Parts: sequence; structure tokens; C-alpha cells
Amino acid sequence: MVVLATKLYVEGDARSRATDSLRSQVNNVVGDLDVSVDLEIRDDEFPEVTLDGEDATVAANALAEEWGEIVPALEPGETHVGMLESWDDEGFVLDAGYGTRVRIPTDEIGLGQGTPEQIRTRFGLVQHLPMRFVAGEEDEPARLADAERDRLYEWTRGAGRVNVNSATRAEARATVNRAGHAQDIVTVERLGLLEQSIVCREDTDPPGLLASIGQYMPAELLCVVP
Repeated sequence: MVVLATKLYVEGDARSRATDSLRSQVNNVVGDLDVSVDLEIRDDEFPEVTLDGEDATVAANALAEEWGEIVPALEPGETHVGMLESWDDEGFVLDAGYGTRVRIPTDEIGLGQGTPEQIRTRFGLVQHLPMRFVAGEEDEPARLADAERDRLYEWTRGAGRVNVNSATRAEARATVNRAGHAQDIVTVERLGLLEQSIVCREDTDPPGLLASIGQYMPAELLCVVP
């Protein structure tokens, strides 16, 4: 069994579509293995995948590698994944599953100057974004992992992005196409099941793209401007 480090927080038809999308993606990862798969969405909105068969361990490892894994107990000093749940003047709060909330103090975010809200906006950190962090040791606070900081800084060195939540990758791409901007993007990068990053071409203005697609997408959208 493996609990995937992503959340399914939409309702109604959108929930059914997202669940079907996740089931398809899980099958793509483990489809060639000797394993049966049962996918359930837990009460805390994290997907739980139960695996049975000769390749169950291999399949669990493959899914954990693909999505990240939510574990019952955090290991101090080790890297884990949490979903960006909230933010305030004191820092970020990540949902690490199993009822665990992890606070990343402002001084441990490591993404430059500004309040947590300013940092969130500058780097396009939409709510529920999966983020890697290092669990605190003894009396030390948790901090963002170096690999996470590197990823986010890399976003600011590209041509620009529009990050969204509450939409699958297919839904985000369809929205871009509907708005007539298929030629203005490079790709839609999956950040989580319902969190996507629309990567702009060099001559595309991220705020302009956001304004154009926003009317079609009932989601949080944030720009990353180089």
C-alpha cells in the first residue's frame, strides 16, 4: 500500500474526472508489472493505492518515485512531501497527511526576501501544491528542501509560467486550447494531480495568458514572471 503525495479536493463531476485521470496514470506506471491495483480516496483527500501481487513492492516504489509518498511518521532530517495548505506572516503550513501539519517558518523558506504571501505570489505557489521539505530535528524547525528551492528558482529563469490548481493536466491543456493559446505555450507540466504549470514560450506574456484563460478556469492561477 502507498499513499500518494497529492490531494483530490474537488467535488462533483470534477472529482469523478480527476479520479479517473489518477487511476489511468497509476495504471500507466504499474501496468507492465504483475500486480493488481485498488485506488481509494481517503477522508483526508489523499489517494491510497493498495497493491497485491508478485511485483507489489516494485509497484509501490515506482508510484512513490512518480508521485512522492505520504508516510505515517516523519523522520527528522529526512526529506518528505507536503501540500501547501496555508500561509501567514509566520511562514507556510504544509499538509503532510495522517493529520500532520508542518510549519515552515519564514526564515526557513529560503526563497529570498519578502513575506510568505509575497514569496508565494512571486513563485506561483498555488494552494495544494506538493512541496518537498526536510523534517526538523530535535528543536529545529522544518525547512524547504534544497531540491525544492532549486526547482522554484529554476521556474524564475525560464520564459514564464502560469500555475493553476483544481484542474487535471488534460483540463488545463483543453482550457488553453479553448482560449486560443495553444501556440503560445510549450507544454503543461504536471505538478500534482490537480496542480499544473503552463509553460510559456519566450514571446508569451504570462500575465496576459492568465487574463485570457482565467475566464474559462474556476481555479487559482498565479504567474511566474522571469
